[in-house]
Amino acid sequence: MALHILLDSYPLGALTSPNPVVGIYEWVKNCELTGHKIYIPEVIDYELRRELIRARKSNSIARLDRLKTALQFIPITSAAMLLAAELWATSRQTGFSTGDPKKLDIDVILAAQALTLGVPQNSLIIATSNVSHIARYAPAEIWSNITP
Repeated sequence: MALHILLDSYPLGALTSPNPVVGIYEWVKNCELTGHKIYIPEVIDYELRRELIRARKSNSIARLDRLKTALQFIPITSAAMLLAAELWATSRQTGFSTGDPKKLDIDVILAAQALTLGVPQNSLIIATSNVSHIARYAPAEIWSNITP
């Protein structure tokens, strides 16, 4: 079954680094060869891009821009933001928040972008390095554990 794989900040950052994580390019290529679709969620582009701009890493920004055209880009929608608000409120009400209540919770926005993608949930997964925060809301796995 083809998967719809959304990249979290760690694997996306690894793809833009001048010294990429060993195996990350091959993993993406193999995922695509087996029919999986790889997505860059806008909220993760924002999270990574703001740091690259701050650090003046122009080569990494250029790589990020190229990836946005080579892979699937998912813009933030109103539906995703409405769902993110619900996820955030529910996590606070149940005592399972993922961050400071005064900060923007990127994890819930990422999960909401995934859940509003319009694909079957059993084919959806977020490739991350921090499963515990995201898996509360949407399917997630360590990127290198996702079999191409």
